[in-house]
Amino acid sequence: MEPWAARNPQYPWFQNSTGRGAKMKRREFLQKSVIVVASAAAAVSGVAVVASADTNQWTAGLKTLNAHEGETLLKVARQIFPHDRLDDSDYVVVVMDLDTQAGTTPDTAKLLRDGVANLDSAGSAKFATLSDDQQVAILQKNESTPFFQKVHSVELVSLYNNHAVWKKLGYQGPSYQIGGYLHHGFNDLNWLPDPPASASPKPA
Repeated sequence: MEPWAARNPQYPWFQNSTGRGAKMKRREFLQKSVIVVASAAAAVSGVAVVASADTNQWTAGLKTLNAHEGETLLKVARQIFPHDRLDDSDYVVVVMDLDTQAGTTPDTAKLLRDGVANLDSAGSAKFATLSDDQQVAILQKNESTPFFQKVHSVELVSLYNNHAVWKKLGYQGPSYQIGGYLHHGFNDLNWLPDPPASASPKPA
């Protein structure tokens, strides 16, 4: 059976990030938009940091947030931008970036701590222990909050600027260094249909 995310394509925050219609399937969205999002994030933030794959010990590296807050934010990050191809270690980068911001801005630290506490109080148990369905239901109720918007905005850059994530999602990286894709495999995509002839009309 496919993971919950693959069976439930209509993530409101996914749609809000892209401006695309609700009828687009999640996998179709991922295929068509990941290159655009990743290249935009790269242009904004530069070189990404790749997190350790040891998810049993990564919380020891947190400087401001505690282990529970880190683990909860990891679950939140996975639900906001779900990718079956990615491991927890790919989402650890997001939490580390949030922790860094929390360490430099007290207001951000309070926002994240209060946000985690609110998620924990919204269900029958701690947020991190709830099922996928329960977690998403809680996040849907909180998507307009400053806490959610903070995690969402940081993750948009942190996740899609991670070169390890690029590789797993099939993104080859920006092309400006090689003069664009015109003569460097622009037509090697195997997951997009051939465009109709009307999309490239001959000059009059």
